[in-house]
Amino acid sequence: MKTNLLETRSVRQIEIIKIKDNSSFPYTDDVSVEEPLEIRISYGAENHREYKNISVTMRTPGHDAELAAGFLFTEGIISSYQKIRKIDHPQAECSKNRENIIEVELVEDCIPHLMSADRNFYTTSSCGVCGKSSIESIKTVSTFQNIETEKRSVTLETLYQLSGNLQEFQNNFSATGGIHASGIFDFNGNLLAVREDVGRHNALDKLIGHALFTEQLPLKDVIVVLSGRASFELIQKAAMAGISMVAAIGAPSSLAVELAKEFDITLLGFLRDNRLNIYHKSIHHEIINHY
Repeated sequence: MKTNLLETRSVRQIEIIKIKDNSSFPYTDDVSVEEPLEIRISYGAENHREYKNISVTMRTPGHDAELAAGFLFTEGIISSYQKIRKIDHPQAECSKNRENIIEVELVEDCIPHLMSADRNFYTTSSCGVCGKSSIESIKTVSTFQNIETEKRSVTLETLYQLSGNLQEFQNNFSATGGIHASGIFDFNGNLLAVREDVGRHNALDKLIGHALFTEQLPLKDVIVVLSGRASFELIQKAAMAGISMVAAIGAPSSLAVELAKEFDITLLGFLRDNRLNIYHKSIHHEIINHY
C-alpha cells in the first residue's frame, strides 16, 4: 500500500488581546487547526472502478491516512487493512483543496459495505433512535465480538497514572489547551501510541487506523485512554476494534455504559486526581489495590 501524504500543521499562531485583572495586552496565541477532510473511496474491477464520497469530517490535519482508514474500519465499511491498496491525496486537485481530501483505493476484490457509508443510525449518540436495536446493529458488523481474551490485571496505581501520562505526551494540548487525545497503554502503564484531534471520535479513529496499519487489531490486551468523555460512538468504535478496556478522563453516557456491558468492555470514567468510577468491569479483568 502506498501512502504519500502532505505535511500539515496542527497548530496555528494568531494575534489576540489578552486581558488579566485590569490590564490588556497584545499576545500571540496557539490555537488548534480545524479543517474539513473529505474521505473518498474507489473500488471494483480495474476497468470499471466506482467512486464514492463517504464523509466530510472536521479534523486537525495530520495522520489523515490513519483517520480515513480508522473511520472506514470502525464504520464497518472495510473489514481489514488488507482491503486497502493505496491512500493518497488526489493529484488532480489544486494544492489548496488537495490537502483536505483523502482518497482510499480498495483492492479489486473488496466490496465495501456502503450502507454503512450513510451514517447508520447507531453511529451517533444524537441520532434520537439509539438503543437496544443500535447495539444489535453493531454486532452484525463487528469482527471481534467473540475473540478469546486472557485474564489481565492492573493496579490502581497504574490506572491513576494514565491520565497524567497521556497529557504528558499531548504535544498539541500543551500548546493550545483545546484538543482531544486517545492513547494506547499496556497493562503496566507504558504508552504505546497516542493521537490528537479537535474531535474526540477523530482522535480514536486515528489511533485505530494506526493499529490497523501496524496489524495490531484486535486491541484486546491494552487500555485505551480517552481525554474527554466516553460517548456511545466512542465505545462503538472500541467494540469494532476489539478493545477490552476503556478509561475516560470524563464521564460516560448511559448508552455507552449499556454498550460496554453488552460487549464486556471494562469502562472506567472520571479517571483523574487519584480517583475513578467503574461503570462496568469485564470478567477478564481484575483491578488490584496495592495502596
